[in-house]
This record gives sequence, C-alpha cells and structure tokens, in this order.
Amino acid sequence: MTELNEGKSSRVGKQIITVPKGVDVSIVGQDVTVKGPKGEATRTFRNEVRVEHEDTTLRVLVASGSGKRGPQFQGMSRALLANMVEGVSTGFKRSLDLRGVGYRADFKNGTLTMSLGLSHQVVQAIPDSVKVNVETIDVAGMKYPRVNLESFDKEAVGQVAARMRAARPPEPYKGKGVRYTGEQIKLKAGKAGKAG
Repeated sequence: MTELNEGKSSRVGKQIITVPKGVDVSIVGQDVTVKGPKGEATRTFRNEVRVEHEDTTLRVLVASGSGKRGPQFQGMSRALLANMVEGVSTGFKRSLDLRGVGYRADFKNGTLTMSLGLSHQVVQAIPDSVKVNVETIDVAGMKYPRVNLESFDKEAVGQVAARMRAARPPEPYKGKGVRYTGEQIKLKAGKAGKAG
C-alpha cells in the first residue's frame, strides 16, 4: 500500500496531474500507459513510488517501506508522468535553423541528411516517434532551412535536437552553424576588426 505522510513526500512530487479529455490512462503494476491524440507512451516506474489514477487526476505516491529513496524518486517520477500526459495530448516541438551558405536539410524515409559546409554530409536516423518537417525561412532576403521536430516523447525530441546542433554548433564569429530557433548567439569581434 501507500503512505501519504506529507513530511516524507517530495514538494513537487505530490502535486496532482490533471488528465485532459481524450487521454486514456491504464496502470498495470508499475507500468503506466498513456494514450492520446498525439500518440501512446508507456513507462515502467520504480518500486519506490506508486501511481494512482482517479477520475481525471493522477498522483505519484511514495510507496511504504521505500525509506529516503521514495521522496527522491517521487519528484522525478511525477515530472516524467506529467511529460507523458502532455506529450500524448498536445505534443512537444523543437525547431532548429541551419545558418550558412549552402546549408541544406532533407528528410526521407526516417533519415535526416544535412549539408553543413563540411567535407561530408551529416546523416542522422530519426526515431519513428519523432515527426520531421523541413521548411525554408526567408528573413530580409536571407533564406535558410528550418527543421521542425514534433513528438509525444519529450526526451526523443530533445535528443534529436541536441544531436543536430552538435553536428555543427554555431561558431562565435559569424554565427554559422546549427542553432535552436530563437537562440541568441554571442558573436565575437573578428581578429582584424574594421575601424568604424
């Protein structure tokens, strides 16, 4: 069973998660499956916590006998569960801009191919759970590719985005490279700066 000793609960972990309309939750032992319009996610939670579903709410409780480890895992488990619910109901999005002359991106058959001014093309396999859309952005006559990522899985989106950026991080002089949309790059002055 569970214990609801507030003194032994994580402040974040004991917060209730609201389940939106159109989202179904099933719990079998420590396995929690969440289904919604954006997809289906399943995760096995640790024995130190227990997930309870009642009407339109979910709670992560500290399992009795879990000692100090229960509250430690309660907060993390609550965050993971909240991400699952948000992911299958509204999804997670991330966009990256490829800034540089001749930079291109193409997505086909689960593979993203990027030309980033390197001696070779960067080829990355994209998980089935992540949707990819490549568009061309035009800002004041400057055109560049933007890669839009979307998934019910927050971790998958984050990992794909991080791998893309790591392939050619923005350089500090002209800002060329792969950057998150809206990311501000602090540029350094060139070694031979022109006098104003």
